[in-house]
Amino acid sequence: MPLDASSTESLSGSELRTCDVLIIGGGPAGSTAAAILAAKGRSVVLIEKDRHPRFHIGESLLPQNLRVFDTLGIRERVAAIGVYKPGARFVSDEHGKHVTFNFAQGLNQAYTYSYQVKRADLDALLFARARELGAETREGMRVTDVQLDSARGHRILATDAEGEQHAWHARFVIDASGRDTFLAAHMQVKQRNPHNNTAAMFAHFRNVAPFAEAEDGNITIHLFEHGWFWMIPLPGDVMSVGCVSNQGFFKRRTGEIDDFLAATIAATPSMARRMANAERMTPTTMTGNYSYASKTMTGDGWLMAGDAFAFVDPVFSSGVLLAMASAEMGAEAVDTWLDDRAAAVPQMRAFEHKVRRAIGSLSWLIYKINDPTLRDMFMEPRNRFRMREGLVSLLAGDVHSNTNRQLPVIAFKACYYGLKVARWFGYRPGAKGMERISRAA
Repeated sequence: MPLDASSTESLSGSELRTCDVLIIGGGPAGSTAAAILAAKGRSVVLIEKDRHPRFHIGESLLPQNLRVFDTLGIRERVAAIGVYKPGARFVSDEHGKHVTFNFAQGLNQAYTYSYQVKRADLDALLFARARELGAETREGMRVTDVQLDSARGHRILATDAEGEQHAWHARFVIDASGRDTFLAAHMQVKQRNPHNNTAAMFAHFRNVAPFAEAEDGNITIHLFEHGWFWMIPLPGDVMSVGCVSNQGFFKRRTGEIDDFLAATIAATPSMARRMANAERMTPTTMTGNYSYASKTMTGDGWLMAGDAFAFVDPVFSSGVLLAMASAEMGAEAVDTWLDDRAAAVPQMRAFEHKVRRAIGSLSWLIYKINDPTLRDMFMEPRNRFRMREGLVSLLAGDVHSNTNRQLPVIAFKACYYGLKVARWFGYRPGAKGMERISRAA
């Protein structure tokens, strides 16, 4: 299926190289898929439009990332560039309190911690690992056209920084282009998520006060009336600070984005206390239209992995995990496809089902983060029916094991809807009221 039939002539005019798999995008998803497939002996070409290291947001990893790092043989390397992360803290000025969810208190005891990392360092490490394992890696090269044809082989055209064109003939194409959504955009199958039309502004700072007496490595989520802030401790005493809210809130901005971020921080007491002596190290960056998904994820000889398929709000730090886990599953399916297309059909189907289910499990929480009922539950966590443990498992990224169907998660959701009904009748329970409803859940 040609994406741009007019480019056929330019493709045939370039020297045509061959490979088993060509991967668009050298971020966590692309590098993970490339490393796994190259380790299996496949000829893999990994093309990245930028050059590593390059700045990227998404710096807070989840415990389930460790499993993929183990698969790639790089857990110790990640530890060397990261800050130990035992859990996540939620702070609410409205409730006048905070609560910490330690990953060690979750249902899955195999992985009980993670790391906070500078994405420039992590992405460079993953890209280098793919090259170590045998992938042909290209940086500073942008894919400009793909002609999908599984019968005769896909043809891919790319242009390097000097303007020279390069062409490949690949048996399989993996789109790991991130928010560029190369295939979804060209196929016109990308859909914005109407339930979560948010935007974010963020920067790196020095001299940020720890939440308590000393920095403990937790990511801290500060809730405020219009959204939430993240505070992620990074190596070198750097703090990543970001604010996520709806489009209406950002339309209030009249001046520079740096000033708007500073004013929003100053208006949130728990943030203002920590940021009183902070020094901004980077310009403030803003990005919008956070949530989207493609109508389709796989086809004959191609698939999308990570953000190239879908992205959800970053409140629970799920982006890198979903990218790497989907790339890992996708790579296994591709390896089967290269040997036996018929045998790969159920594997491809299972791959797409698991990725969609994982996104759905997290989305249930994400779309409700600004809901007063869910905020009440976060600030008054109960563990009847092991609800708190189930919540911690979701926060830890344990979504591919179908945690969504486990009793603790079901009980948590039942409690939420019970409290929601109570609010409809004008009742906002405190700790005792929540305990009564959780008993009935």
